[in-house]
Amino acid sequence: MSTQPVEPKIQPSANLVQIGSVEDIIQNRLAEERARLEREAGVARREVHHFKRPTERPFTRDQRGRTTLLFGGLTWKHEKLVHGALEGLGYLAEAVPTPNVRAFQTGKEYGNNGQCNPTYFTVGNLVQYLQSLEEQGLGKQEIIDRYVFFTAGACGPCRFGMYEAEYRLALRNAGFDGFRVLLFQQSGGLSQSDAEAGLEMNLDFFLGILNALNCGDVMNEVAYAIRPYEVEAGKSDAVLDGAMDYLHEVFRKKRPWKLDENLSKFLGGFSDTAEYLGKFVKQVKGDDYVPALNHCRDLFNEIDVDRLRVKPIVKITGEFWAQTTEGDGNFNMFRFLEREGAQVLVEPIGTWIMYMIHQVIQKYKDLKGLDEGAVLPPIWKIGTRARIEIGFRQKVAKLKLAEAVFKSEYHKIVGAMGGVAHHLADQYELQRIGHPFYNSRTGGGEGHLEVAKNIYYSNKDLAHMVLSLKPFGCMPSTQSDGAQSAVVSQFRDMIYLPVETSGEGEINAHSRVQMALGEAKNKAKKEFAETLERTGLTLDACRAWVEAHPETKRPMYQVPHTKGVVGSAANFVMHVAERMKTEGARAN
Repeated sequence: MSTQPVEPKIQPSANLVQIGSVEDIIQNRLAEERARLEREAGVARREVHHFKRPTERPFTRDQRGRTTLLFGGLTWKHEKLVHGALEGLGYLAEAVPTPNVRAFQTGKEYGNNGQCNPTYFTVGNLVQYLQSLEEQGLGKQEIIDRYVFFTAGACGPCRFGMYEAEYRLALRNAGFDGFRVLLFQQSGGLSQSDAEAGLEMNLDFFLGILNALNCGDVMNEVAYAIRPYEVEAGKSDAVLDGAMDYLHEVFRKKRPWKLDENLSKFLGGFSDTAEYLGKFVKQVKGDDYVPALNHCRDLFNEIDVDRLRVKPIVKITGEFWAQTTEGDGNFNMFRFLEREGAQVLVEPIGTWIMYMIHQVIQKYKDLKGLDEGAVLPPIWKIGTRARIEIGFRQKVAKLKLAEAVFKSEYHKIVGAMGGVAHHLADQYELQRIGHPFYNSRTGGGEGHLEVAKNIYYSNKDLAHMVLSLKPFGCMPSTQSDGAQSAVVSQFRDMIYLPVETSGEGEINAHSRVQMALGEAKNKAKKEFAETLERTGLTLDACRAWVEAHPETKRPMYQVPHTKGVVGSAANFVMHVAERMKTEGARAN
């Protein structure tokens, strides 16, 4: 009988059965060899634990009616209107008090070492507020369940990017572990996953908050423009308090625009788009806030002012929080300047919003076409180039539209309040004048704005002195200070003073400001004397003319700005001379 050759049967190894693929076998052998080499070299392997953002309880829609949204960090004017806007949207809201030195010390007690003072002030202020709720009889768990904190977040190169971790650490150390902190990332858009469903960051939310911030900006600047010249001390603050209460009610009672129910049914699947467009058109074409602002304008216009008081104008710039807050966080600098005889020109939040839009446009321009590779496609690839160009122009057009709408809305509020507040500075001009000293592509803090605004307000005859307020050890602001030395050396007439703020050192900071302010006062007095000499008028003659023209005592009376003249008193003298000349010509 012939025998047929038997094909050997290969039994798969146990390892092959378990691992299942050649790639897994290779990776397994590599791991074994790496472990052998590490043992021979005496290298101890340790388990790596990467940081992961802690998972916290969400703030959900059904909790909205019993959960209070805490916020803060701005001026009390801004916070009052934001509070009204949030309540108008159906939220329970509360602004935490202005941070004080005790809040700074609380932040240092419960937080990490080496943080900048805005971190200590804001984190400590939240802990301090929660502790005050506990002192009123609320239990810790009740506070954790019934309150959430809403604040801005960022991933910038400074400590601002670590605020969230600092909040969590300080809250845990203070016994409020599990307290919810909701972050709105500056680089985000309408969809913010951090906020969950309890805080709907839809178009209504953003329009309400932006309107509140814009009105807060203008009301804030108007008050600072009038207060130094008020005849009756304290009158401006009294009017401001009443006007802010009135505006708060306007925001609180305003309800978001909605599409008619019957029309919504008729449009069917297009109803959401139609409602979105309707809200946008209502914002741009409507005048919901104009009558209320006109009323506030009329309240301010009842104040008697003396425009012939010679006061230096001090423009405030610097780091966002330090230049905005009104309290111990910046040594109560605004009130100190006014007590020392200055007119304070505050910085609007609107400039920062415009800056962020401008930076995104610049980024699109710089990265145009790079999705296709390291360089643009060759010129003969017309279709690819056309697609890149169309996509680029569409993205930029949307942002340009946002720029135009925001600026138009801001200036509408300025006009409704009598035109006393300044228009927003042009971001493209700021980039042009700041870029030679500080690269406008450099991010962090206010980027090139600190340098650019120093040049802009000094050379545009808008301020006698620029005071830059920044936190101690703020890296972006320190970089700007390095560039400012070159700016000051080129613009010799400029009076520029950077002041680092912290939880202590107020007397030293005020002393430094007094010295620079003395120089600014002399500059303003010299300018006023030269203006009187130039027009051939005397101070008594100007006062007599004002008595004959009582309308010029009203704050909303428009005094044109004369090129080369900075001070309010000097500009008013130029205007009086022009009016005298015109009236004399008419009489003849």
